[in-house]
Amino acid sequence: MNTLTIALDVMGGDFGPPVTIPAAIAAVRENPALRVILCGNQTDIEKSLSDNHFSHSEQISILHCTQVVEMDERPTATIRNKTDSSMRRALELVEQGKAGACVSAGNTGALMTNAYYVLKTLPGIDRPALVTALPTISDKKVYLLDLGANVECNSEILFQYAVMGSVMAEEVEGINKPRVALLNVGEEQIKGNDRVKHAAQLLSDAEGINYIGYLEGNDIFSNRADVVVTDGFVGNIALKACEGLGKLVIGEVKRVSGKSLLTKIMAKLALPFLKKIYSRVNPDQYNGASLIGLRGIVVKSHGNASSDAYLYAIREATQEISRQVPAKIKDKIEIALG
Repeated sequence: MNTLTIALDVMGGDFGPPVTIPAAIAAVRENPALRVILCGNQTDIEKSLSDNHFSHSEQISILHCTQVVEMDERPTATIRNKTDSSMRRALELVEQGKAGACVSAGNTGALMTNAYYVLKTLPGIDRPALVTALPTISDKKVYLLDLGANVECNSEILFQYAVMGSVMAEEVEGINKPRVALLNVGEEQIKGNDRVKHAAQLLSDAEGINYIGYLEGNDIFSNRADVVVTDGFVGNIALKACEGLGKLVIGEVKRVSGKSLLTKIMAKLALPFLKKIYSRVNPDQYNGASLIGLRGIVVKSHGNASSDAYLYAIREATQEISRQVPAKIKDKIEIALG
């Protein structure tokens, strides 16, 4: 059994150790091969371990850090001023080969900036991308990228995103020849701006990429594609709009179910179905956006994630280590670029 090691920025996010430590404990208990390095204030970490009744284990070690990257700090300033932060030290453990991945719920901009600075991009990759897996109408997932790492992308970068997304779908989800689509304002070849059209041409000519054409926003969850590619501006808005719609639906169900005896009865009868639907769209199980294209694995958890959600981010990092995702991206981009 191979040993997996993950560096956790336990101080990052809205809640810090009260969320990250229980998730780390749960992760090592479910995976005997996993080793976790807790990066952060040693006193706070030890207290949280004690509060969770966790005794000494070779699976968990502590790296004391004197600084924390705050959620509202300017990303570029953290490179100079927070060299001993839990975020920075966790990334350095990956760069030094002491950890196979870093997981953080901290400041997204700071994580992307520091990860780019510490780890650098893979050969052939200009910029890293944020990607996550989302549910579809089938049992399959769809990978959406970029989610906000780069708000402006040229056609070559969109092409690189498509290659990286294809690797994620193939290696993490086990999809043979993942269907790759470009998000566009229409499916017709005449639709879209010049950079999207040029990216489409690059993908059509690329070896080893199963490019299927354009996809509109209403088909992201239709299972027509395994990978949907766009720039970070559009991708972030699309993701947040979907999250907002999910909250609206859940809120409406709760509001209507409390209005009258009839609606209460109907809600009770529909409860098993609603629970099944919620289990598929529960945002906790889709927590953990991967910052791909780097010379190491970095997984970004939501800042307000619960312990259960943070655990999903750790699982994602574990899976990417096992599947050697950066190495597979490197190989695929070399083939695609000829």
